[in-house]
Amino acid sequence: MNILKLDGGKLELRTDRGSYIRTIVSSGVVDADLSKNGDLVLVTYLNGKVELRKENGSYIRTIVSSNATSARWNGDDVAIRLNNGKTELRKENGSYIRTI
Repeated sequence: MNILKLDGGKLELRTDRGSYIRTIVSSGVVDADLSKNGDLVLVTYLNGKVELRKENGSYIRTIVSSNATSARWNGDDVAIRLNNGKTELRKENGSYIRTI
């Protein structure tokens, strides 16, 4: 299983022993979460945008474009903490489910 390392805004994918595999995003990252099976990555940026990427770093889609502070996998859905303290639950494709 691989792990994510966040260092100064750069997001890296590493082995569970810490060996470098690849850089997923080179700057502006404040939070990231790897899916349970390790093939998808949620990336939260300093500007509040959340993107879904493959583990090889390729872009899939934007989940939200602003106001996010973090995003976590919740089963197959995505829980996004907003800067107003609320949490949005969204599907993997970005469609809104509900606010918690």
